[in-house]
Amino acid sequence: MHDHRKLGRELDLFDTDPLMGAGLPYWLPDGAIVRHTLEEYVREAERAAGYRHVYSPVLGKRDLYEISGHWDHYREDMFPPMDLGAEQVVLRPSLCPHHALIYRSRSHSYSELPLRIAELGGMYRAELSGVLGGLTRVRAIHLNDAHIFCTLEQAVEEARAALALIARAYADLGIRASRYRLSLPGEGGKYVADPRLWRRATALLREVLDSSGIDGSGIDYEAAEGEAAFYGPKIDVQITDPAGRESTLSTVQIDFHQPERFDLHYIGPDGAKHRPVMVHRSVIGSVERAVAHLLEEHGGAFPTWLAPVQLAVLPIAQAQEERAHEVVRRAVARGLRAEVSGPGDGTLGARVRAARLVPYQAVIGDREADAGLAAVRLRDGRRPGAVPVAELLERIAARAADRGAELWPAA
Repeated sequence: MHDHRKLGRELDLFDTDPLMGAGLPYWLPDGAIVRHTLEEYVREAERAAGYRHVYSPVLGKRDLYEISGHWDHYREDMFPPMDLGAEQVVLRPSLCPHHALIYRSRSHSYSELPLRIAELGGMYRAELSGVLGGLTRVRAIHLNDAHIFCTLEQAVEEARAALALIARAYADLGIRASRYRLSLPGEGGKYVADPRLWRRATALLREVLDSSGIDGSGIDYEAAEGEAAFYGPKIDVQITDPAGRESTLSTVQIDFHQPERFDLHYIGPDGAKHRPVMVHRSVIGSVERAVAHLLEEHGGAFPTWLAPVQLAVLPIAQAQEERAHEVVRRAVARGLRAEVSGPGDGTLGARVRAARLVPYQAVIGDREADAGLAAVRLRDGRRPGAVPVAELLERIAARAADRGAELWPAA
């Protein structure tokens, strides 16, 4: 069983410092590579699915969150307001109010819908010290968020497409969903009091779940009261860590509340104003939680495309170091991440062990250096033998491009 906190420090991926504060991790270079690669993967997948990306500020006036309902229903999880002259500003706890304003800033016709806007943005939640833990529960969250503004008739298909996008991402990342949950409101004043909107949104999400999955045959799910967002029900995609702890990674929500609060509209084919539906969705949730789960799921042995170092080049002696650096230069030119681990780093055996989580190792001795070869060792223990450097780089590039799990497929 792997603990991402221990692995993260051992592999120099991330750490914390008391002067920065609890729940505020920083990312070291190798961790930043994993995070950046994951972020770019999500952006690429979103672009292919018709999303357009935006940036919005991590601060907003208190008035913004009063309109959205966060101030009334979510204030205990928000950081206190900061006084700026006669105004008060707040670190945002969510991106959706900002995206509602972005939508509202321009007029929209029905022909533009669905309008899908996405952002990998920062948000802040005032978590108590006792619940903080590594990357899974932090105060500074970087959320893979998106909001789709659409007609009522488009809402089910957009939410269904969001679930399919989540499933494809999980397949590429090697993540398994443990179950799907339809999160409904519970007792108390945490939730917006509008039964009509709750009923409409819940009915649509049930339709989404009942018509998703393989061949549209539906997804098994469980309903859970008390787990909804304050403004509406949601589909939660649950994951389970090696210790058996369950958490939510991805979500899909249908929201009628915020379009009303922000008076959003589009011009219909009849020339009149109509209210859009707002579909919230997150493919991998927070980057922090996603990396924590991937670390524990793979034990630090990331898939080739996500690994901080994809190829370790190990010259046996100093005489082969220049050839090793040449191999690295060729690998980098192919867009690969490669490093030399030379004799100065220890014996060959010690260097092989140090690079045990790197997918590919290329050992270069006199014979390999003279013939333009590399003796290949794989992370899984196999030794395919000496191959031309060009062939090795081609194989690694192919595995990185197709995000395949197999390191050395049979020819």
